[in-house]
Amino acid sequence: MATVIKENIGLLNEKLTLKLEKTDYLPTFEKSLKDYSKKANIPGFRKGMVPAGLIKKMYGPSLFTDEVLRTVDRELVKYLEEEKLDIFAQPLPVEMDIRQLDVNNPADYTFHFEIGMKPGFELADLSKAKMTRYKVKITDEMINNEIIRLQNRYGNMKDENTVNTEDNVLNVIFSEVDENGNEIDGGIKKDNSLLVKYFKEDFRGNLIGKTINDYVITQLDKAFAEKELEFILNDLGLDKNNPIDSQKHFRIQITKIGLLEKKELNEEFYKQLYPNAEVKSEADFRKKIEEEIQAYWDNQAKNQLQHMAYHELLDGTFIDFPESFLKKWMQTQGEKEKPRTEEEAEKEFPVFKNQLKWTLISDKIVRENNIAVDPEEIKAFAKQQLFGYMNMPMTSDDQPWVDNYIDKMMQDRKYIEDAYNRIQSQKIFEWAETQVKPTEKEIAMEDFVKMQEEHQHHHH
Repeated sequence: MATVIKENIGLLNEKLTLKLEKTDYLPTFEKSLKDYSKKANIPGFRKGMVPAGLIKKMYGPSLFTDEVLRTVDRELVKYLEEEKLDIFAQPLPVEMDIRQLDVNNPADYTFHFEIGMKPGFELADLSKAKMTRYKVKITDEMINNEIIRLQNRYGNMKDENTVNTEDNVLNVIFSEVDENGNEIDGGIKKDNSLLVKYFKEDFRGNLIGKTINDYVITQLDKAFAEKELEFILNDLGLDKNNPIDSQKHFRIQITKIGLLEKKELNEEFYKQLYPNAEVKSEADFRKKIEEEIQAYWDNQAKNQLQHMAYHELLDGTFIDFPESFLKKWMQTQGEKEKPRTEEEAEKEFPVFKNQLKWTLISDKIVRENNIAVDPEEIKAFAKQQLFGYMNMPMTSDDQPWVDNYIDKMMQDRKYIEDAYNRIQSQKIFEWAETQVKPTEKEIAMEDFVKMQEEHQHHHH
């Protein structure tokens, strides 16, 4: 009868010694040998009439090894379940040499394994964390800018023959040239669409009066100010931090000239934007815009608060790990041809440990707060994603093509797992938000954005 002995060899690190008697595996091995002889198809012998000795000689060693290892696995799983051991990953074999398994000399065998135990721990107390929920102050300028953006977005583009205003929209081709204006072989060539006002104020005069197919040759930093220059450099695949890239020469050729006629502010426009709301006047419209802008920044503030809660949980929850075991386990993962080396596992361990720590924290929150995700939530998530991708408002109307799309996504196992994890993560953060007691603080949009950028820079 198989026996297992557990021995502590380090922090949360145990050694299991499994002693297997030959009576544990021999009967099933002999049965599998008989079954194989009945099915074996060997030239010169009728099916089922192959001598047992020949079968044992040809297939015995592999069948014997398989049966012993299968028995080891079965006894190990049985022990872990009976003892209710909560372990990381799978037991790691210690110096296992299957060459000791001899089909011609069945014997008692001893196998050794290492296991890493999951630790007990207490979550950081979020109610004691000092956090701030920011409220971005919505200004008239923000509302005006959004109204102009919507007027432009829904406006009509009218073709023009000549550039005559800074509000003209130009379709252009950027072609990299040398200092003499000669196109560089293999140089950058890229289409773009720009308002004349995106160019530097002192450069715009070079464009006024130009017609289709006319061009200007210039260095990028002479044509664009800092903000627009960064956008152009990025679009051209150049480095904004490299002064040489900013000074490259380009021919900017006009291929089309347009003038955007802004949408008028009237009830027809309000109805187009908000078909299900009572927006009759400009005052109603501005109020609606203000609500939407406020909702956007409130959501950004909510995300920031949840992100702070994440770091509080991660940094403030103290968890011990069986580090020696985990580093060995890491070396068994990855491509079989090239597993991690000891040095690679050591180098990658801090990031791996943080990921593992968050997994344990998440699992504890889910378990203790009965957080669940049901299929209907995944369907709703898929629908929300679909309408988001298509930039369409969510609709409750039954549309067969929407249902067909969602049914198809519900058959995709990878999509289901991804959606499940994302919904569950959101529920974890929503729970965390209920635990914190933040102070409320009003802030200007520019200051809030700057604070977010500094935070992202700090954590990268």
